[in-house]
Amino acid sequence: MRTVPNEKKYANWPAQYGDPEWFLHDRFGLFIHFGLYSPAARHEWFMTHEKIHPDGYRKYFEHFEPDLLNAKEWARTAKQAGMKYFVITTKHHEGFALWDTRLSDYKVSNTSIKRDLLREIIDAFRGEGLKVGLYHSLIDWYHPEFTLDGLHPQRNDEDFKEENINRNMNKYLDLLHGQVRELLTDYGKIDYIWFDFSYPHRDWGWSKGKGANDWQSEKLEKMVLDLQPDILINDRLDLNRGVTTPEQYQPNEPVEKDGLPVIWEACQTMNGTWGYHRDNLDWKSTGMLLKMLIDTVSKNGNLLMNVGPNGRGEFDSRSILRLQGIGEWMRLHSRSIYGAKHSEYKAPIDCRYTQNGNRLYLHIFSWPFRHIHLEGLDGKVKYAQLLNDASEVHFREFDPEEVITSTETKIDIHSVVLDLPVQKPDVLVPVVELFIKE
Repeated sequence: MRTVPNEKKYANWPAQYGDPEWFLHDRFGLFIHFGLYSPAARHEWFMTHEKIHPDGYRKYFEHFEPDLLNAKEWARTAKQAGMKYFVITTKHHEGFALWDTRLSDYKVSNTSIKRDLLREIIDAFRGEGLKVGLYHSLIDWYHPEFTLDGLHPQRNDEDFKEENINRNMNKYLDLLHGQVRELLTDYGKIDYIWFDFSYPHRDWGWSKGKGANDWQSEKLEKMVLDLQPDILINDRLDLNRGVTTPEQYQPNEPVEKDGLPVIWEACQTMNGTWGYHRDNLDWKSTGMLLKMLIDTVSKNGNLLMNVGPNGRGEFDSRSILRLQGIGEWMRLHSRSIYGAKHSEYKAPIDCRYTQNGNRLYLHIFSWPFRHIHLEGLDGKVKYAQLLNDASEVHFREFDPEEVITSTETKIDIHSVVLDLPVQKPDVLVPVVELFIKE
């Protein structure tokens, strides 16, 4: 049973929300975008980018057949990559339900696959020990009562605009709230719900963007917490609380508000799109993705890294290669990530610190020649080693009694200097584990 803290620890975390400590410990999750946009293979927003009518979009429903989807394989891949939780799209903006909902016919069990894929996926990831997160779109471009605005695929269709006058958003809200109730009632313990998204700041003149009032967000939030009291919620209900979720963006420092830390999660793709995109070749390297993870944790954040399975239900081979590479690094270095957080020590250039108790982890993004100067650590380091193989790293501090010759460089009085091997260790990002004196 969770307890409500007496003092507010995080600026964006109300007392009635679940305990976020598991989330802050685990740090690394898998985002999965999978739906009718997957066989279309050209961006998860293409329905609105191409202004496709719901009738025209229905061909993807009629031909949806992910016959190679192996949920257990997905889960094993995530676990081997070092991920501790996952978030799966239950319904994206297209309105298609990935579960056997009782409230709509527009669902996976009515496609040729005739299975509740969400249940298979949840069961598989739970079986591998990962915590369960559900992404659910507040938007629904398919639903006949969802009112038009400037993001809707039919925003330029005058017939639709005329019909829009008679649309009843409350009828859509019955579906929205009802489907969330199903998800939080029928699938066991859900650890995290990831709503997407509110846009009340948008104004197209003839329409305005939707926010908390349009979704009845407070009512929705209360239902979520009544059904799953320990659940975590993100910040996209337009209620100014919950996990802050910068998308395809890395903050340059730990996120704070009113002097308190903010719980945040960077959401990043491997190639710029969330859903499977056959022709998108803008793949980030494994090293870049890994550095994003390290950088995020060094700033007290989590990283939710996305995979978009293809129309047959398989992870792209390029996604798998990157997850395998990160997983091999995590096998050797995970203690610099799990349970780690921002350090108050100033990291050297091209490096990042994370810290867990009296262990300080120096992640070296650019391998130097022989030496790294660590500012502000004089008299504080008890022992140092490379984390990948536990090999000792010698270090020096300023010694006022030492005789300095003309060929030596005087060590800064407040620094520790690491003596590193000339050859970079055979890992993507080397890490030096520093044991700090208590």
